[in-house]
Amino acid sequence: MFDRRSLIIGTGLLALTASGAFAQDWKAKYPELVFALVPAENASGVSERYAPLAEYLSKELGVKVTLRIANDYAAVIEGQKAGNIHLAYYGPASYARAYINGVKTEPFAIEVNEDGTKGYHSVFYVKKDSPYQKIEDLKGKNLGLVDPNSTSGNNVPRFELDKMGITDADTDFGKVVVTGSHENAMLVLAQGTVDVAANQWTSDDDSTLAQMIHKGMLKNADGSSMKKDDFRIVHKSAQIINGPYAYNSDLPEDLKAAISKAFFDGPTKDKAAFERLSDGQKKGFNPATTKDWDGTIDLIKFVDNLRKKKAS
Repeated sequence: MFDRRSLIIGTGLLALTASGAFAQDWKAKYPELVFALVPAENASGVSERYAPLAEYLSKELGVKVTLRIANDYAAVIEGQKAGNIHLAYYGPASYARAYINGVKTEPFAIEVNEDGTKGYHSVFYVKKDSPYQKIEDLKGKNLGLVDPNSTSGNNVPRFELDKMGITDADTDFGKVVVTGSHENAMLVLAQGTVDVAANQWTSDDDSTLAQMIHKGMLKNADGSSMKKDDFRIVHKSAQIINGPYAYNSDLPEDLKAAISKAFFDGPTKDKAAFERLSDGQKKGFNPATTKDWDGTIDLIKFVDNLRKKKAS
């Protein structure tokens, strides 16, 4: 004989059982999740920075999370489009490109800076001892860019140059060197291969330059270590929204929820892994949706139109 109390308890047990069954369902279907990253640094640097986060996610989700460091930004876009990548960290422009290209990718988290903002800047660096004071002084000189799908290393720089009347970087500069990563752009500048290089900058302590100085990657001709003040910024863009963490839209909803929870709990549950992501320069994650990158999507469409005009 069932009374009301028995029915309530029984219903609760069924709900718990069903919940557990759903969790087992996605774990059976996804015994391994691939987490891909755009190559902001060299491959070993990206791996060292994100390996603790992947280990934390594996522990929290109960399935293996495998890092994949892409050779270029497009590889992340294509990998998620093919369904080979379940979770990705994009730059703003590479996410916008993925969205425009119809990739089933869904932003869920964005990093928050120490000051509470959620963005960074594209800057043009020159070496401190160079005579160049503004971008216009560098016409005919060599320019270092990062990757066609880099926000601060290609798309925003081209947008900024266009506003200055430099509508075709490839002809207005002596040579444009596409370096492949933010670190490589600073390396070719330090070595004198280019006279100016585009890069990302959040603050003096939170930038590719700051990370490279900390790791001792930039050297003078005599082998001594360079310092941050060996470089100057000659132009800085308006703030750009940080890139998203995004999962494949086709993942089960309970798996999406588990991934989101793991990220938002991360700064507390595994502070060391979280702080490793940015050398302690971020304060946490905020929820995010596609709408947060509407402005970046418009920017990429603008850059596409520039290319079409050049080709016509």
